[in-house]
Amino acid sequence: MKSPWLLHFNTGGCNGCDIELVAALTPEFDVERFGILLEGSPRHADILAVTGPVTLQVKDRLLRIYEQMPEPKYVIAIGTCAVSGAPFKDCYNVLGGIDRILPVDVYIPGCPPKPEAIIDGIAKLIQHIAEEKTRGKGK
Repeated sequence: MKSPWLLHFNTGGCNGCDIELVAALTPEFDVERFGILLEGSPRHADILAVTGPVTLQVKDRLLRIYEQMPEPKYVIAIGTCAVSGAPFKDCYNVLGGIDRILPVDVYIPGCPPKPEAIIDGIAKLIQHIAEEKTRGKGK
């Protein structure tokens, strides 16, 4: 994957992680140097970046968006809420972290994680994908 397109989906957290993700996309951090572009359509996205805990209200919509993404597709859980559901994990309408319903490839903990951590997580995913492709060609 040379130029991953990222789709951001907020499941209903406090928006702290959303602000940090948007900050990572600004010229100050210049995430485009890795070829990462923010995409508005799941049909064109390679990476689903999820912020917030999985709630009963958003679960079906999140699954539908994931299913609309073409293969290969990857999921990044950004922030403590997306990783584990905390501090909302014991609420009646919260199922927990994203991995309760989707396979997660990268976890980026923090409340909220800094833009540098988000960029590092995405860069590590890109590196992992490149290594998988290299190993696959050697078979």
